[in-house]
Amino acid sequence: MHGPVPAPQELLKIAVEVARAAATTAARMRAEGVSPVATKSTVTDVVTAADRAVEQQVVADLRRRRPGDAVLGEEYGEDGAAGGGVRWIIDPIDGTVNYLYGIPCYAVSLAAEVDGVVVAGVVRNAATGDEWTAVRGGGAYRDGRRLSGSTETELAQSLVATGFGYAPARRQHQAAVLARLIPHVRDIRRFGAASIDLCRAAEGQVDAYYEKGLAAWDLAAGGLVATEAGLRVDGLTGRPAGPDLVIAAPPALFGPLHDRLADLDASGGP
Repeated sequence: MHGPVPAPQELLKIAVEVARAAATTAARMRAEGVSPVATKSTVTDVVTAADRAVEQQVVADLRRRRPGDAVLGEEYGEDGAAGGGVRWIIDPIDGTVNYLYGIPCYAVSLAAEVDGVVVAGVVRNAATGDEWTAVRGGGAYRDGRRLSGSTETELAQSLVATGFGYAPARRQHQAAVLARLIPHVRDIRRFGAASIDLCRAAEGQVDAYYEKGLAAWDLAAGGLVATEAGLRVDGLTGRPAGPDLVIAAPPALFGPLHDRLADLDASGGP
């Protein structure tokens, strides 16, 4: 052990400082020009030099501040054991395809987990400077304004965000689900960065969000922001939010959206 675990607010302070510096690096590297350097799961799942550089910067900054903590990052995986009880979960650039194309919707997502529970998180849109933060039990905020999600109560009047995987077979299944969902909602939005989708739902810019295939780094910080804004963040049929499915919606919308997605086998397919 490395002494007492800091309070969530102190972990958030560290996360915000580190994420802001990382977002500055991501934006600078985008301005200098970017191209894919590798692919991950499929040829359409790109990784850029910036993804790797930003993650390395985040890890180095965290190591200076909290040398005993564990780190889980999208690009380099698990590093160290959480001997101090803290694990940091990093998505260096969530929305890499947006980043590649210059679409201003990509984020640095950084969360602090204590004994397996996310207690603090920040999502910062590196293109715009928009920043969402949360601590467990302390609410969710954007620029000092507390967030409380959408007040919509009718699924038919709800604007729902979602996203798609990279593998063709998964995208085909997700598209089939979407085609059968869209008659039952106001409309669909697809922004291309899961962490920002979760924060938009927390803010009420969309009424709800769902997606299959999210990893821990996609969900950790944005999921806490959504939860602390009063949304229910869960999976299907009693399962926790995770790779099978994530649904984030105000309580009045969660049940109807959940039941529709369950009927459509949204967690199924490849």
